[in-house]
Amino acid sequence: MHKNVKTGKNCEIGMYVIIGFPARGTEEGELETKIGDHAIIRSHTTIYAGNEIGDNFQTGHGVFIRESNKIGNNVSIGTHSIIEHHVIIEDNVRIHSQAFIPEYTVLKKGCWIGPNAILTNAKYPLSPNVKKDLKGPIIEENAKIGANATILPGIAIGRNSIVGAGSVVTKDVLPNCVVAGNPAKVINKIDNLPYRGK
Repeated sequence: MHKNVKTGKNCEIGMYVIIGFPARGTEEGELETKIGDHAIIRSHTTIYAGNEIGDNFQTGHGVFIRESNKIGNNVSIGTHSIIEHHVIIEDNVRIHSQAFIPEYTVLKKGCWIGPNAILTNAKYPLSPNVKKDLKGPIIEENAKIGANATILPGIAIGRNSIVGAGSVVTKDVLPNCVVAGNPAKVINKIDNLPYRGK
């Protein structure tokens, strides 16, 4: 546990967990790290400094979370997932194992990210000024990203929509749609599904 870390009530912190690790260019304790009540942080998780995390937060084993993220209540991040810096994760978001969430991504309330899903933020990797042009995806409320799907930079996945497993999403997805394929295309509407996306 590094300096300037505040944890709430009834938190369970496993072995070999690091919390408040200083970000590049900062001193230890310079950025405050806050974790709310009833967190369960499992072994080998690393949480950098400057994160603000709500209540009932859970990680699997070996989760890696970079600095300066805002994470809401009731968020769960699966084993070996990576959350880069300056990410916004709203309440009730579930991120399964081995997902990659890059800088400047927004995950809105109740969305679901399947295992091995990859979100991206660099349209032209290693190009000049690439760091200035990073743009993460926006996953709207209650949208679901299937296992092994890839979401390209700056893409918006509409409210309640579903991205099929293994899809590559190259264009924005409207609300209440089901998309699949490479490139992903609309194959159905949520209202046509027997469970209505709930």
